[in-house]
Amino acid sequence: MAPFPLQLTELLGKYGAYFIYLLIGFGFGFVLESSGFGNSKKLAAQFYFKDMTVLKVMFGAIVTAMVLVFATSALGMLDYNLIWVNPTYLWPGIIGGLIMGIGFIIGGFCPGTSLVAAATWKLDGIFFALGVLFGIFVFGETVRSIDLFWHSSYLGRFTIMDWLGMPTGWVVLIIVVMALFMFWGSEQLEKIFGGKDPSKAPKFRYVGAGALILGALLLIPLGQPTNADKWDQISAEKEAQLENREVQISPAELLNTIHDHLLNLVMLDIRDEANYNLFHIADAQHVPFDNLAELVPGLHLEPENSVFVVMSNDESAATEAWKFLVAESIPNVYILEGGLNNWLATFAEEDNRIEALESSPDDSLRYQFAAALGGAFPASDPHINEYDLEFIPKIKLELKRGPTSGGCG
Repeated sequence: MAPFPLQLTELLGKYGAYFIYLLIGFGFGFVLESSGFGNSKKLAAQFYFKDMTVLKVMFGAIVTAMVLVFATSALGMLDYNLIWVNPTYLWPGIIGGLIMGIGFIIGGFCPGTSLVAAATWKLDGIFFALGVLFGIFVFGETVRSIDLFWHSSYLGRFTIMDWLGMPTGWVVLIIVVMALFMFWGSEQLEKIFGGKDPSKAPKFRYVGAGALILGALLLIPLGQPTNADKWDQISAEKEAQLENREVQISPAELLNTIHDHLLNLVMLDIRDEANYNLFHIADAQHVPFDNLAELVPGLHLEPENSVFVVMSNDESAATEAWKFLVAESIPNVYILEGGLNNWLATFAEEDNRIEALESSPDDSLRYQFAAALGGAFPASDPHINEYDLEFIPKIKLELKRGPTSGGCG
């Protein structure tokens, strides 16, 4: 399933992959220059409604990419979780957009098009690009003074589907229809303010509009793959890992990982609130299984050295959570072997406030507690030096496949 972050380097080597990236960059620049985006007069003309090429080209590319991304996702060819979606900081984004828009009007370029102009030795493009670099420097030196505002109104990976609570297909159709109406309106503005005749525009644009509408309509019945659909695609390989006990780590290895400062450990306790409040490992997050889906976007933004460990009283519930997270392309996910019961058996032998039960139902605590102290028990945070830990290490840090960066060209 795409994206394939290792394929180019595996097939072509590091320098071969760099060559492909270079070709993509040249191709992107060539298209921008061919579209007239290296000409500041043409770019600025959109703000006077005389030439709306920028709006039509950019939004045409946006809606085309949108339809193709969700179509390939619906067909199981692309994993949408691995596509970078800029986190939303609402008010900083609005203010930043207004500042960039003012700069666009005054200078006639956006950062990307200024580089295209500079590459063809246009003086205004060169000066604008230098201004961008100077602005980056000034911003870097002053952002600490507005740090509170800069990080305000954070909404995470927030999409229109999340905002409207509507299925993806309908949202895509609505946006495509809005874009086509906007294209028609831009032609009318060009006619009024720029003296252009819309009848002389290429007729092929109607074919493109029809293709976008058709693609959006097909997305409505196709929908997007569910977590179960994603698991079905990888179940053969991942079930083998479960059966071979490759992803179940011992309490000893987890304790060792807790004290490994080179790793960013994220422990997810998926039990109900009562069990969590009764006893949990220190720093383990309480995330009931039903809330895992809400956590996925944030987990994808964790640093590359992150290791995720899911735990329940035994292993059955944690295994289901492991399957869910793996299907959502979360890397480096492991299960606490034997669950919290095994952890207590390993580290709580001398705690007289805890008494082992002779029998208990599956995936329930096999210990009785004198008090619900949560993470305040000694066994919640054992001292590693007090134990002679022996274990077969299973944690292998894999290259992160999740989205890591993005930006505007």
